[in-house]
Amino acid sequence: MQDEAPGEWKKIAVLATTCGVLGLAALACGHFLAPAGAWAWCAPTLLALACLAGGWDAAVDAFAALRERRVDVHLLMLLAAGGAWSVGHPEEGVLLLFLFSTAGAIEHYAMDRTRGAIDALLDKAPKQARLLGPDGLERVVAVSALQPGQVVLVLPGELVPADGVVAEGESGIDESNLTGEAKPVEKRAGASVSSGTLNGWGRLVIRVTKAEKDSALHRIVALIREAQESKAPAQRAIDRWGDTYALFTLGASAAFFGLQLLLGRAAMGSEDSALYRAMTLLVVLSPCALVLSVPSAVLAAIASGARHGILFRGGAAVERLADVDCVCFDKTGTLTAGEPAVAALEVFPANADRRRALNALLSIEANSTHPFALGIVKACQAEGATAQAVAGLSNAPGQGIAGTVEGTRWSVGSREFVGGHDLPGAPVAAGAIVSEVWASDGSVQVRATLVDAIRPASAPTLAALHHQGIRTVMLTGDREEAAAVAAQQVGIQSYRAALTPDAKMQAIRKLSAEGHVVAMVGDGVNDAPSLAAADVAIGMGGRGSDAALESSDVVLTDDRIERLLTAIDLSQAARRAIRVNIVISVGAAFTMAAIVIFKGAPLTLGVAVHEGSTVIVCLNGLRLLAHRARRGI
Repeated sequence: MQDEAPGEWKKIAVLATTCGVLGLAALACGHFLAPAGAWAWCAPTLLALACLAGGWDAAVDAFAALRERRVDVHLLMLLAAGGAWSVGHPEEGVLLLFLFSTAGAIEHYAMDRTRGAIDALLDKAPKQARLLGPDGLERVVAVSALQPGQVVLVLPGELVPADGVVAEGESGIDESNLTGEAKPVEKRAGASVSSGTLNGWGRLVIRVTKAEKDSALHRIVALIREAQESKAPAQRAIDRWGDTYALFTLGASAAFFGLQLLLGRAAMGSEDSALYRAMTLLVVLSPCALVLSVPSAVLAAIASGARHGILFRGGAAVERLADVDCVCFDKTGTLTAGEPAVAALEVFPANADRRRALNALLSIEANSTHPFALGIVKACQAEGATAQAVAGLSNAPGQGIAGTVEGTRWSVGSREFVGGHDLPGAPVAAGAIVSEVWASDGSVQVRATLVDAIRPASAPTLAALHHQGIRTVMLTGDREEAAAVAAQQVGIQSYRAALTPDAKMQAIRKLSAEGHVVAMVGDGVNDAPSLAAADVAIGMGGRGSDAALESSDVVLTDDRIERLLTAIDLSQAARRAIRVNIVISVGAAFTMAAIVIFKGAPLTLGVAVHEGSTVIVCLNGLRLLAHRARRGI
């Protein structure tokens, strides 16, 4: 089914409808026309044509399976329909194929809906852009032709054609197609914008940063499609035993047929014959509903998550997140806003060349992906510092970065990394989350004091996790003082500070060894080792999005921490749907099998229960598309 063409369900629906119409026409012929004479051919011919229409798609799939030396449910249905003909009940064979093909159309429609929810994202992508040339003249070009560095104009009410940075203008951008959040996001010079989002009231001049194929929208769609092809553990288990179960069904039906003959039952001819009862058993034991029990829920959960700004990178992530009982958080950019403002820039000793020191700090931080870097660069620029060429750039994850500026080697990072002096802290407001970044060339030191703010949704999100019995832990490389203030403000249950990336990873492994199923929430850059160590890696996709998208099992595309609750809710809803589906499919199959074996049942009833359970399973999974995010956080 993964390789089916979009709209495949329509073809199957037409075949099912044709089968039904021809079947009704055959019944009308048998009722209104004499069963013998000139019209004797009418009913059998229409029944045969009905079987051809209803069984066509099943025959194609059954033949493909046989070429791979497999026996699947399509072959079982064809055998059952043939058996109905052989015992003189062709109309029941038609009914079987009609209901089977109808259920197949519904099944394909359900899967098509989950894919359609994703493809709708690309449908909203603009196809043309207003390109501004060096001479300031405007011309319309295809979005696919845009390259990084080019400048485009976006007027009010138009879609942003490419990922970029606002060069001029102010506006509000509707990012609901990527994040699920309908409230416009204010944008001004220097702000990032994504392709496919809707410009509100202002005129924007945007410098393109990514080509169309590398845009956030296209990467998100590609990752979701990849996720939909990735099977959940429960689905892999069903697939692994599916062929064996089909052979078991075929063998059990054959054995039941032989047993009925040994008990003296007639081989063929009536509804109580051995072949009729064996065909009924074959139908009720066929695993249609069981095969669909997992993908119907998982694919719907992936599609629903995408509409809420949550990317599940495969069925395994959907299933595993439901089991998480401990969530670890990075601090900066995860629990905090991640946009710390520089409260003070100090240079020591007092008689040092301040401009030279700030030039060096600016030049090196401009090459850093750390959340503090942008604020420091802006603060240095505000004092007139300019960027210089940096040679020999090197990075020590979790500690700092170093490079040579104008012949002098500078280190930028933690106090310990650069060998900074033990000096009293800069004056800041009481209760602020204070962090420090140091720079040194061995004789001159610079201290940047930054103040961050807690995300408004962090404390309510953690409180909701605690209410669900989920343990919370903060793992940060920041100082003990900053970690303690942040922990107190968000209400986290425990924290560890001044951790290197390796120490974070070891902390997660320790929690796993204690029996916890651990999720790690981070920005996907400095937290890469700890994300890899967690059972479920959850990336904040707005910052360092490339790293987050590549290294995480689940991505919160708009960096809203409260999306974590929706992701967990969706995962748990999918797990409940899977369990209900398995109970329905297995319960219906074995209950009807017991009735057929010990009491006997008409093939019509077996077909109705079998196909009915298949439809119920599909619809139960499909309802996850209507899942609503939590309100009030």
